[in-house]
Amino acid sequence: MLLAVGVVLFIVLLLAADRAVKVVKRGRRRRHAEVRLAAAAAQAEVQDSQRRAAAEASVALTSLMPTIHDHAPRHVD
Repeated sequence: MLLAVGVVLFIVLLLAADRAVKVVKRGRRRRHAEVRLAAAAAQAEVQDSQRRAAAEASVALTSLMPTIHDHAPRHVD
């Protein structure tokens, strides 16, 4: 009887250890994913600010120098 209880307790202990290992692995994966996501978000913000700066520079350049085609296109009759 004592041997059966010992086997059952051993199996329960193994299951608990397996669960703990899985929880630790999941936490590690989530932390790594968080770091990658933060890096990707920072890179996206840098790219967005560069795009906005380029758009503002383009608008500023156009406001200083008018476009070449300010008149209506010519039609050949």
